[in-house]
This record gives sequence, C-alpha cells and structure tokens, in this order.
Amino acid sequence: MARPSINDPSSSPSWFTPQRLLMMFCVINMINYVDRGAIASNGVNGSIRTCDDKGICNSGSGIQGDFNLNNFQDGVLSSAFMVGLLVASPIFASLAKSNNPFRLIGVGLSVWTFATAGCGSSIDFWSIAICRMLVGVGEASFISLAAPFIDDNAPVAQKTAWLATFYMCIPTGVALGYVYGGFVGNHFNWRYAFWGESLLMLPFAVLGFVMKPLQLKGFAPIDSKKALASCETVASTVAENDNEDIDSQGYVKASKLEVTPAILHRLSQFSRDMKVLLLDKVYVVNVLGYVSYNFVIGAYSYWGPKAGYNIYHMSNADLMFGGITIVCGILGTLAGGIILDRMNATISNAFKLLSGATFLGAIFCFSAFCLKSLYGFIVLFSVGELLVFATQAPVNYVCLHCVKPGLRPLSMAISTVSIHILGDVPSSPLVGVLQDHINNWRSTALILTAVLFLAAGIWFIGVFIKSVDLSNEDREIEGSIYAKASLEPLLKENGGSDV
Repeated sequence: MARPSINDPSSSPSWFTPQRLLMMFCVINMINYVDRGAIASNGVNGSIRTCDDKGICNSGSGIQGDFNLNNFQDGVLSSAFMVGLLVASPIFASLAKSNNPFRLIGVGLSVWTFATAGCGSSIDFWSIAICRMLVGVGEASFISLAAPFIDDNAPVAQKTAWLATFYMCIPTGVALGYVYGGFVGNHFNWRYAFWGESLLMLPFAVLGFVMKPLQLKGFAPIDSKKALASCETVASTVAENDNEDIDSQGYVKASKLEVTPAILHRLSQFSRDMKVLLLDKVYVVNVLGYVSYNFVIGAYSYWGPKAGYNIYHMSNADLMFGGITIVCGILGTLAGGIILDRMNATISNAFKLLSGATFLGAIFCFSAFCLKSLYGFIVLFSVGELLVFATQAPVNYVCLHCVKPGLRPLSMAISTVSIHILGDVPSSPLVGVLQDHINNWRSTALILTAVLFLAAGIWFIGVFIKSVDLSNEDREIEGSIYAKASLEPLLKENGGSDV
C-alpha cells in the first residue's frame, strides 16, 4: 500500500512543505498557550470587589470583578481546561484509528475557537467555566496528534530539534499571553482578549477541513463513502460464501448487528493499546520521570514568585521569575533538541541526556536556594532552569519512538494525562500544605527541588533498559474485515479528492 507524505511533491499542494507544517503547528501551539497566559494576566483575570473600613467599595476588575468570584472560583477557572483536556485526549487518540487525524485536529480547533468565543460572551461563573472545559477538549486533539505529524515530516537528522522548536512555543506563548491579556484588558475589556484569540485560531480551524488531509504514519483512515461501499461489498461476499441462499431480510438484520460489535471492537482495541503502553518498560520509565519532573516545574510556576519574595525579599518577584522562565525555557528547550540530534538521536541517548541534564539542573537549583545572596541565587537558578528545560524535546522524542507509529497519538495523550494528574495538578496544593506545616519557604523550596533528583534517577534507569526504535515499523492495519477492506491512502499520487 502506497504511503504518500508531505515530502512527496506529487501528492501534496505545492505551497505546503514540512517547514510550513512546523510553522503552522508552532503558531497554533503558541495561540493555545497565549490563552493560558491571558486568563492568568491581571488585565483579564482582574481583581475581586473590595470595601474599605469606611464602607467605600470598588467594583473590582476583569473576570473576577465582573462575576464577583471568590479566590476558589477564580482558581477553578484557571485549571478548568484540564478537565476537558484529560478526558478528551485519549478519546481523540483512539478516534485517530478510524478517522483522519488531520481532520480530527480541525474538529478540535473548531471546538477551541467556539469555546474561546464563548468565554468572551459568558454571563456568569458557570457559563465561563463550561467554556473553559471545552477549550481543553479542543486542545486535546492538537496535543495528541501534532507531535506525531512533526515527527513524520521532520528531516531525519533534525527530528528532536523540530520537536524542540514546537515545545519552545509553550513558555513563549504564556509570556505573550501575559502581555496580550494585560494590554487588551486594561485598554478595552477582558472579553475582547478571548474574542481576539478566537479570530486568530479561526483560519487554522478552517484549514483543517478545506485543505487536503495529511496522512499520519501508522494509520490508514477510512474514507466514509468508499468505506461504506467496501463494507457492503465485503459483507455480501461473506454472506454468499457462508450461505448462498441467504435472503435480503436476513442480510439487513446481520448488518444492524454489526453496530454493537464495532463499538465493542473499538473499546477492545483501546484496552489492548493501553496494555501495550503499560507493559512497555521504556514508556513507563519515561512517563514516571516526566511526572516527577512536572511535579517540580508545576509548583515552581505557581509558588516560585512567592517563595522568592519571602526568601530574598524581591520587590519584582513575578517579573524576575517570569523572565528567567521565558529565557531559559526558550534557550534550554532548543538546546536540548539540538544536542540530542548531535549525539545521534536514539532512545538510549535521550535517556542519558534526560538524566544528566536533570541531575545537573537539580544541583544548580538546589544550590541556588541555599544561597543568601539574591544575585547568586539568580545566576545559579538560571543555569539550573536552562538545564532542566533541555529535557522537553528528548522526553517527547522517547514517547514518540518507543512505540509503533499507530500508538503515537495515544502515547502522547496518556503522557499528557499522567503528567497533569500525577504531576503539576497535585504539586501546588501539596507544596502549600508542606509550607503551612514547616512555615519556612527556603526549606520548602529545597524539599521540592530534591524531587528533581528523583526524576533524574528514574530517567537514568532508562539508560539500561533494552530499547528499540519502533517509529519505522510497518503501519498497523487492524480491525474487522470491513475496516480492512476500506483502507485507502489519504494523499493519492494523482492528486485525487480527499475525504
């Protein structure tokens, strides 16, 4: 079976190249994270209504002021997207087995576009909370499927560097979101920030439906019309072979009975795929290390400015930690990808880089919090974060290459779900509990940073696990006889019509 790709000029639009695919996905990823930064910015998030001792009250500002939200409700809004993201990521990854992955991205971006517009049009806490959950649903398709597309189309010698470029958009997008949200919220109204995001994403959502769909290695999605015709043909053949005198009424009943087995088959396939991932030692070790790593990074992003303010009496702790994270995030992420490519990108080398960079980063960050000098802290912590962020591309490279092509979307989805559920979601409240107990920010920061040594140790175990790069395995063709009969290449060499 032919497998046309974006690199084949005879099978793709002349203007669409791998570089443009990377650029498009980077812009989409950046808009996703601009939204994260915007809703956290003072201009959009705003402040609660307050009254002084004389009874003079202000109306508050932003979302919190307009809807009169308490801090708990405000905190729910900032993380509500995770509900949709965690629920929908495995679903989109599973749907890629029987639907065009590129079209699924279009569906997800459409949901995201309408959800952000809904945030701007919300009337109370519940309406905006539901819209924030739908934002996560829309993002789920992109998070699960974008990295496999990049991995397919990147030059062999630069795969990790391309992934690094993609993930570099995360700190950049959050930083732009702070600036964008602050500017729009302060000069216009917080609602315009969400409407603006929706307009920015709309062209990409439309593009996901109108352009010729790209094919993802390891999948042979079903063309709906041809699939139906093929299914009927195969079913007729099976019926004739089994019982030549079967009547038309019996055939109709048999066709209706196929619906339930099809659903059961999809659930069974998902169960088998999950079992493959959970029994893959390389994948499990990689994700466990990533969970430990994200536990620290999540708590740093939430508690870092407050810890810096209390330990070193920083008057501009938000700006200081934000600036260090942005610069080190961009440089470290790019450096990690380039270094792994120079080392010869293999799973074993990725684990070496993951464990080495995290261990050295932990030493620098731990030493930084031991110092009493503010300037010494800034220097050591900056070097530490530079090393820690170098793990972003290698850890995702392992997720993509330790499984067969057909499992990559699910691999990315489960990795994303795991690092949030077990990593950054519980880390912030747990660190808060620890601080309430010991009441010493320096000690709390040191205990938190020590978890990075655990992450380095887990990834170091991966160096000794026998690993095989499965990214070049033949595509998986699975399912019932009906699905097998309907598999067609998405990009035909003659430039035929798409889905």
